[in-house]
Amino acid sequence: MNILLLGGGGREHALAWKLAQSPRLDTLYAAPGNPGIAQHATLVDLAATDHRAVLDFCTRHSIGLVVIGPEAPLVDGLADNLRTMGVPVFGPNKKAAQLEGSKGFTKDLCKRANIPTAAYVRVTSKDGAIAALDDFALPVVIKADGLAAGKGVIIAETRAEALDALDTMFSGAFGAAGEEVVLEEFMTGEEASFFALTDGTAILPFGSAQDHKRVGDGDTGPNTGGMGAYSPARVLTPDLEAQAIETIIKPTVATMAAEGMPYSGVLYAGLMLTDQGPKLIEYNARFGDPECQVLMMRFDGDLVDLLLSVAQGTLAGQGPVELASRTALTIVMAANGYPGTPDKGGAIQGIDAAQAGGALVFHAGTADQDGALVANGGRVLNVTATGDTVGAAQAAAYAAVDAINFPSGFCRRDIGWREVAREQA
Repeated sequence: MNILLLGGGGREHALAWKLAQSPRLDTLYAAPGNPGIAQHATLVDLAATDHRAVLDFCTRHSIGLVVIGPEAPLVDGLADNLRTMGVPVFGPNKKAAQLEGSKGFTKDLCKRANIPTAAYVRVTSKDGAIAALDDFALPVVIKADGLAAGKGVIIAETRAEALDALDTMFSGAFGAAGEEVVLEEFMTGEEASFFALTDGTAILPFGSAQDHKRVGDGDTGPNTGGMGAYSPARVLTPDLEAQAIETIIKPTVATMAAEGMPYSGVLYAGLMLTDQGPKLIEYNARFGDPECQVLMMRFDGDLVDLLLSVAQGTLAGQGPVELASRTALTIVMAANGYPGTPDKGGAIQGIDAAQAGGALVFHAGTADQDGALVANGGRVLNVTATGDTVGAAQAAAYAAVDAINFPSGFCRRDIGWREVAREQA
């Protein structure tokens, strides 16, 4: 089978690495890909925004499955057009992708389906938002409604900070994503991410992870797209996971189907583990980045077979997902300046040395420049390792980080700190 993978980040490198292991695969194509993905796939010059070009490519190369990595093509309706032409695709249609494309849409769905989540209000003007602030205690969470690359969330500790956040949102800092804003009650608890595959009817759990969004050690500094993650997130116990499936995942899938927009793909639920049980923070309509990297490190099955069953609506015939019990942990090496304007072009050396001990380095934002590997984005590398404990996986991952020579880059030095502390207690 020929497969087309769309995307060019660390998530897509992890997917390419796992897809390439399937005996069902003939040729894996990737667009645009990156130097790491090129080790597993044939890179093609194809823009996901050009739906006609994607459809033509699928016809000419007998593509049997399209795997859409990032969220923007899903929200743009690429999956709809592929399905219309009879091409199996892993990823939700445009209406269903609103679960990520519009935070207000998801909050309204939670209200209709009685899914536990934070209290909220949707606002479309700065004056309306200021008036609504009086209904919320501090701190208050302020979110751009649309896609903002993981950076459109501000937790305001004071009213002054909230007003500054609203200025930022409505001044156009997040483009169209900030034309509508969602104000939310601040929830107390620990965050965890839960993943489930669904073809619109059947649901198959795909593990948990814990991300680190803040740029600095100790969860300080601005939010980023993610500075590291580990899986499984043991704070999401089997009982809490079962509760999340019953109260959050199942009602979501059922409501979407009943309202004529069945969801097919992976549901990535960001959860807050509160005293009242798991509550939904928000949904993503694709595998997380860098959560995908640690999930793929633990996944022991045939990814082609699994994703194709989702695309073809036969997920009910699949057995439980095979996930290794070992912990996987990934560390993001980012370019100086991230999450602001990153320094591009910095030389990278030592990846072979980093992988000599069993770690894997997924390329997130790299480029080949005259035969040399250089940084070409904010998040540049995902250095990933496994271990019997989070502490062991952390030690192995940082040993690999230290083998890499990337002078114009940086990373957090405390990925996995919560679970390491629990292990040492």
